Amino acid sequence: MTDANAQIKETVTDNDVVLFMKGTSEMPQCGFSSRVAGVLNYMGIDYKDVNVLADEAIRQGVKDFSDWPTVPQLYVKGEFIGGCDIITEMTLSGELDTMLEENGVAFDKDAADKIRASNA
Repeated sequence: MTDANAQIKETVTDNDVVLFMKGTSEMPQCGFSSRVAGVLNYMGIDYKDVNVLADEAIRQGVKDFSDWPTVPQLYVKGEFIGGCDIITEMTLSGELDTMLEENGVAFDKDAADKIRASNA
């Protein structure tokens, strides 16, 4: 196991929700990362952001770890959930709410409903 792989595994194990992204939750550096961070922030989800631009080994390592070619990548309770398109679809369908509830992750249900209402 590489150092990056071990660091990624530790991060997704030690934190309930992790977003590997370009930039940070406060200052995303790409539109896709901004969209996912925006959803998580708006829904009041407590999550760890990992800026893949700060470490090339983590940037490539997370792609290898998940066998998913792009960033951002969202993990919940150690499980890879998906990237921007998947998180967007899950948010709009209500599937993200269900998955968060099943994993005991707190979020603002009213905010999630508002996202769906504004995209209906």
